[in-house]
Amino acid sequence: MNKKILVLGGLLGLIAIILGAFGAHGLKSLITLEAIQTFETGVRYQMYHALFLLFIGSFLSISEKTKRAIFYLVLIGVLCFSGSIYGLATNDLTSFDFKVIGFLTPIGGLLLIIAWLIMLINFLKIDSDKS
Repeated sequence: MNKKILVLGGLLGLIAIILGAFGAHGLKSLITLEAIQTFETGVRYQMYHALFLLFIGSFLSISEKTKRAIFYLVLIGVLCFSGSIYGLATNDLTSFDFKVIGFLTPIGGLLLIIAWLIMLINFLKIDSDKS
């Protein structure tokens, strides 16, 4: 599971850098400044969670069951949160109206919050005498 988590973290980080560069250079003349800032929010949260997964995958005191839950929450959360933000920010460039999937943004955000909460609860359970 650790390898899977680390690979996803690396992949999300790689894609975040590519999308960040694309947003800063490729979209600059195509969408409004407000839309670029929205796009950058998606990139930023994707990168935060790439780093989060790299940390989780490297941390030995977290059980496999907990890591698995965090892995899926972050994967689905980033797809819903950042993915819907990317669509909404570039809505004017496509024939598909991404506003119809705008409800995915808060769902994805909630999944990401739950992943962090699970990590926090796991850390609170660590016996300080054994650490």
